[in-house]
Amino acid sequence: MTKELFAQAMVKFFGGVVLLGLLLFLPAGTLSYWQGWLLMGILFIPMFIAGLILMKKNPDLLKKRLNAREEEKEQKLVILFSGLMFFAAFVLAGLNFRFRWFVMPDWAVWLGAAVFLISYALYAEVLRENTYLSRTVEVQEEQKVIDTGLYGIVRHPMYAATLLLFLSMPVVLASPVSFLVMLLYLPIISKRMKNEEEVLRQGLKGYEEYMQKVRYRVIPFIW
Repeated sequence: MTKELFAQAMVKFFGGVVLLGLLLFLPAGTLSYWQGWLLMGILFIPMFIAGLILMKKNPDLLKKRLNAREEEKEQKLVILFSGLMFFAAFVLAGLNFRFRWFVMPDWAVWLGAAVFLISYALYAEVLRENTYLSRTVEVQEEQKVIDTGLYGIVRHPMYAATLLLFLSMPVVLASPVSFLVMLLYLPIISKRMKNEEEVLRQGLKGYEEYMQKVRYRVIPFIW
């Protein structure tokens, strides 16, 4: 563990906490938005624990994910659209709570929280299975095709996990209007996956054969 890596991780972590808090509670006009606190808890507490584990067991992977910078032009657009999607979804969630546009029952909120945590566990398993996993689309030195575990079921288990994560967030926030916004993630990741697969097919030995072996990208028998 290096002091520089720890400091960098903490700055990004608490920066994310503050930013999300502002996006949720300022539009809500109150700190009594308990669904907002619930999301922040189930999002950032596991993230903090996972970061500490990565820092101890695989600091190189943590450093790689903290310093990721997209080089592909298409992926830069994907990142931009994703950021706009999150901004709109969180702000609308706060406004929905403030003005009571749509009221979701508490049981739906807790069900969304359960789905979110299960999705988090799937995401952690993907990180464990694939040490080459990066936040950017690239072929890394000595990278090999991973075709076991979740990668033997779908080609992009990380996107499968994040799809569940992102779609469960507005449910936790009790905001149907934010759920509609988050549906934009479907065409966003579709575009990202197509570009990613083209990069991997051209630069990673055995990936084209892997694509023929594992037919589905995100959801078995569906997508």
